[in-house]
Amino acid sequence: MLETAVNRYKQVLVQTSSPGQILIALYDGIFRFLNGAKACIAKQELSRARELLSKSQAIVHELEIALDHDASPDLCKNLQGVYQFCIDRIQSARIKADPAMIDDVLRVLTPLREAWPVAVAEVQKQGAASRNR
Repeated sequence: MLETAVNRYKQVLVQTSSPGQILIALYDGIFRFLNGAKACIAKQELSRARELLSKSQAIVHELEIALDHDASPDLCKNLQGVYQFCIDRIQSARIKADPAMIDDVLRVLTPLREAWPVAVAEVQKQGAASRNR
């Protein structure tokens, strides 16, 4: 019963969130899964680590697929390169159970994760300003 309520809450949250809020939540999920995988590797829980790495890789892959190259070709090209690097490193970390490879991904994605809330807030501010005109 509790699980059903939690799933319903998550569904409502996604349906009522802006695309920017969803993007930030996806990045948070990547970080949660990657840090969880590092902890599992340290405890030699490799099966669980691989599961968490697969989840983080799936999110990064979806972010890559969602890039709108028509809207911003240069930005998308750069992000695609970053996402491909992350996907490759996560895959290697899954195979080798190497936390250093996870650290590489965390290091590359951290500036993006820090930048998205600022960008989302700016877009929301511009949207509010244009509605008030």
